[in-house]
Amino acid sequence: MVLSLITKSETAKDQLLNLKLKMANRNCRNTLHLLKRTNPFSHSSTNPTLLPSSSPLNSSPLSKFSIFGTRFDQNPIHLEPNVFRSDNKALSFFNPFGNLVKTKQWGVGVQNRCYGSTSGLVQRNPRFSKLNDEDVRYFEEILGAKNVIQDDEKLIAANTDWMHKYKGSSKLLLQPRTTEQVSQILKYCNSRCLAVVPQGGNTGLVGGSVPVFDEVIVSLSSMNNIISFDKVSGILVCEAGCILENIISFLDNEGFIMPLDLGAKGSCQIGGNVSTNAGGLRLVRYGSLHGSVLGIEAVLANGTVLDMLKTLRKDNTGYDLKHLFIGSEGSLGIVTKVSILTPPKLASVNVAFLACKDYSSCQKLLQEAKRKLGEILSAFEFLDSQSMNLVLNHLEGARNPLPSSQYNFYVLIETTGSDESSDKQKLEAFLLGSMENELISDGVLAQDINQASSFWLLREGIPEALMRAGAVYKYDLSIPVENLYNLVDEMRTRLGNAANVVGYGHLGDGNLHLNISTSKYDDKILSQIEPFVYEWTSKHHGSISAEHGLGLMKANKIFYSNSSDTVQVMVSIKNLLDPNHILNPYKVLPHSLIS
Repeated sequence: MVLSLITKSETAKDQLLNLKLKMANRNCRNTLHLLKRTNPFSHSSTNPTLLPSSSPLNSSPLSKFSIFGTRFDQNPIHLEPNVFRSDNKALSFFNPFGNLVKTKQWGVGVQNRCYGSTSGLVQRNPRFSKLNDEDVRYFEEILGAKNVIQDDEKLIAANTDWMHKYKGSSKLLLQPRTTEQVSQILKYCNSRCLAVVPQGGNTGLVGGSVPVFDEVIVSLSSMNNIISFDKVSGILVCEAGCILENIISFLDNEGFIMPLDLGAKGSCQIGGNVSTNAGGLRLVRYGSLHGSVLGIEAVLANGTVLDMLKTLRKDNTGYDLKHLFIGSEGSLGIVTKVSILTPPKLASVNVAFLACKDYSSCQKLLQEAKRKLGEILSAFEFLDSQSMNLVLNHLEGARNPLPSSQYNFYVLIETTGSDESSDKQKLEAFLLGSMENELISDGVLAQDINQASSFWLLREGIPEALMRAGAVYKYDLSIPVENLYNLVDEMRTRLGNAANVVGYGHLGDGNLHLNISTSKYDDKILSQIEPFVYEWTSKHHGSISAEHGLGLMKANKIFYSNSSDTVQVMVSIKNLLDPNHILNPYKVLPHSLIS
């Protein structure tokens, strides 16, 4: 076993050398190789003095998005919409609209067939009106003609999810710039019984952000201003259309970080993140958005604006209604503004990429990380060898930091703290202890931001690699950690050579991303996957949706995770807030209960 630790100080080096000698004297099979300024990725380092212990490593290797406009003062900051890459014709997880425009692969209309679930045919609700010229004229009056989109190519992109599995047939895309305009749109649509689908960055994976039929698309992309930021409290208030990566960049300049980080940050919008209760890569440290979001502004189906945009950490005055909208996927109202608590940026950041011989070692490593790293542990991600191979074979720029051998499992650990010396000692002690206990088969610690980004690419790039490999069936599951990988093994046994079964995810919070990769979509394969995957998850007391939501794909599967009484209460809330069911119809709740 080889663990390559890139150390900064002679003191750390001496300590590690002493430990190496002690291990050798005890005939330990583990050998510790110390590299002071070299590493498998050292040739890619453009600034070798930028060590992880002294510089935050919060940049994505695929970051191409930045904040535009004036520096924050008394005026709102305008965050420009995402700029798509024009020089890359390949599919990109970070550019779903660009994928559609460049590839012309429009997927399969969900009203005819849905490859993501065996839920059967979805019938258009006959209560909904159909769009006419008078409707279009009304929207042009309140929004201006340029914000009422009827262009076929733009509509194709907005009608289709980034995976090309769900495609609607909407004839109208609206781009409001203010909450008042959203209110006017919904009030009119409710009076006409015109169905509406709210849309953020359209990076969802369960068909929740695109029309099923001819719903009017309401895009929040033009509502992308930062309204205020309080450096004392760290509370940010912004509009729903702000792209997550732009917010991350803004906060970085202010000395703070977003508690939410995920692979789609270059395209996803904060309103969509809140509406789906996105989890992301650092939930193990900062918790879910139910804890980070302090307030929201939302517009109900009848146009009523609910001002719950508070910036208080404590407010015990009645029902905390904001939680109804966090994770409701736009089915109860459209989130237009968000206030969120952001933690200060800490100076000491380290990223380690480790190899483990089996899943049991990954579990034990997680237990040790929680005990030994404690408050500085900010991410604990895992991927299996199948995931690693996909990334290395299908993602440009991906390199194996542990090329000497093929391992069964890989773990990415990130620590974030305020005391460079203490954090380093904790991490080194944890790694060396894990070596001695044979929990780690190999590993490397990032020397600089470029190496850290290279490690993160191997984890964050898996969804894109899966897209490049062919058709993919995706399942986002919460399962008790001790049983989590058993589902992957059972699925491999079940499918045999018919598919490549891939398992990876957020091990720190028990979230498995189960992906079944095939050359093309096949009903026979799907029948082997579903309903088995849902039954297995329910049997092991898990959730069929950890962070992606239910959308269209799993609306009828909700009973695998919730009792009938619980679902009936959800339906009652839907009937109260959206009695005409115009908001994101056919999603989240069972069709039989809300049709």
